[in-house]
Amino acid sequence: MSKTTWPQHGRISGPLVMIGFGSIGRGMLHLLERHFEFDRTRFVVVDPNDADRALLDAKGIRFIHAAVTRGGYRDLLTPLLTNGEGTGFCVNVSVDVSSRAVMELCREVGALYIDTVAEPWSGFYLDEDAGPEARTNYALREIILDARARNPGGPTAVSCCGANPGLVSWLVKQALMNLAGDLGIEGDIPRRREEWAALMRRVGVKGIHIAERDTQRSLSPKPIGTFVNTWSVEGFVAEGLQPAELGWGTHETWMPDNGRKHREGSKAAIYLLQPGAATRVYSWTPIGGPQQAFLVTHNEAITLSDYFTVRGEDGTAAYRPTCHYAYHPCDDAVLSLHEMFGKAGDPQQTFHILEEHEIADGVDQLGVLLYGHGKNAYWYGSTLSIDQARSLAPHHNATGLQVTSAILAGMVWALENPSAGIVEVEELDFRRCLEIQAPYLGEVSGVYTDWTPLEGRPGFFPESIDASDPWQFRNVLAS
Repeated sequence: MSKTTWPQHGRISGPLVMIGFGSIGRGMLHLLERHFEFDRTRFVVVDPNDADRALLDAKGIRFIHAAVTRGGYRDLLTPLLTNGEGTGFCVNVSVDVSSRAVMELCREVGALYIDTVAEPWSGFYLDEDAGPEARTNYALREIILDARARNPGGPTAVSCCGANPGLVSWLVKQALMNLAGDLGIEGDIPRRREEWAALMRRVGVKGIHIAERDTQRSLSPKPIGTFVNTWSVEGFVAEGLQPAELGWGTHETWMPDNGRKHREGSKAAIYLLQPGAATRVYSWTPIGGPQQAFLVTHNEAITLSDYFTVRGEDGTAAYRPTCHYAYHPCDDAVLSLHEMFGKAGDPQQTFHILEEHEIADGVDQLGVLLYGHGKNAYWYGSTLSIDQARSLAPHHNATGLQVTSAILAGMVWALENPSAGIVEVEELDFRRCLEIQAPYLGEVSGVYTDWTPLEGRPGFFPESIDASDPWQFRNVLAS
C-alpha cells in the first residue's frame, strides 16, 4: 500500500494531546498524521524526557518538557484538553502516570481518551509497603472498574488498548469464530458478552495462552549492565516484577502452593507469590514450536477470563477459561532478565529499546492459543517481520507496530462511538478493529497443533503432572 493510498479514518475536531514520547509515542506520531485529520496548532506532546524532541520540532509540533504528576496533572493538562472548540482526544502512552486520574479528567472536560495499560502513579510497582495482592494488575483493573461504576456513560475512554492487552482480545473472538466453524458449530456472531461466553463454553475451550515469540536480533551484542528490549523497558521491568497472574479456569483441579485467590471483584484470576518474569510456562507458537515462556502479568489475562465467564443462577462461575500470557521476548531481553534477577531483581542502570535500524532480522509472532477443545489447540495471530515494519511505517520495529496500530484501531472506534463511557477492549467491535489494524499486522493466520504441555519434557526426573488432562495448569507451569 503506497503512501498516497493510506485511508483517513476520522477527524479529531478538538485538541490532540499525547502523553509520553518513547518508542510507542514516536511510532504513534506517524500513524496519527497518516490516518486522522486534526488541527496541528492544537497538537501537543508532553514528556519529561526531551531526547527525541527534534522529531517534533522538525514537524512544527509543540512539545512540553514536563512530567505529568499527581500534584500537577490537572493544571498541566486541563488547558491543553480544552484549547478551542471541538472534542479533544488524549492518547496516553506514558509510564508512571495514573490512567484513572487522566481518564477521569478527560471525561470531565468532554475529551476522548485511550491508553495501553492501567498505569498507576510512580512508585506503585516497587512499593515495599504494599502486599503482593495490592500490586497486581487485578487490583489496577478494579480501580478502573470503580471509576466506571461511579460515573457510567459519557465520553468514551478506552482502557488498555495496545497489542496485548488490546489486539489479542479481538484475535480471541476471531479465533473462536474460526474454531466454531471448523467444529461444525453454526450460528450468528454473538452480540453480547453472555453470548460470547456461551459460545466459548460450547466450543469446549479450556484456556487461552497469549502465545508470543519475538525473534528480532540486534546487530550488536547486548552490553553487560544494559537492559535491552524491543518495547518499553520500564514497562517490561515493572510488569515482570509484579506477581505472576492468570485468569483461573473452572476446569483447574490444582493450584500452586503459592497461589492466592482475590477476595473482592469478579474473582476471575489468581496470583502467585513470585514475580512474573521469574515464572516459566510451557507453550507453543508456529514459528518456534514448543517453548518455555514467561508468565508475565497482563491485563488481558484477567479481562478475557472474566469476559468469557458463564455464571450460574447463584452468580458463581459455571464455566471460565484459564488465560495467561506466555511470552518469549527477544533473546537480548531474555539475557537482560537473567542478568536482572541475578542481582535480586535490581534493574540495570541503562535501558535500551532496539530501534528499527539496529535490528538484523526476525519477527514478532503474537497470537492466541485456544486449547483443550475437540481439535486440541488452535493458534491464531499476527506474524510481522522487521522488514515489513520498516516498509510500513517509520520509527517502528515489529513489536512497536503491533502496538501502535492497535491504538489506532481503538481511536477510530472511539471517534465512531464517542459516548460509550469507560470501556474495555473486549467490548469494542472486534471486526472493525481488526479491519483498521490489518494492514499493519503482516501475515494473519491460524494454525492447529497436536502439541500439549505433556510433550517434550526432559523426563530425567520425577514431575508432578496430571496425565489425565494435558491442559491442566499443573502441566503448563514449568517453574
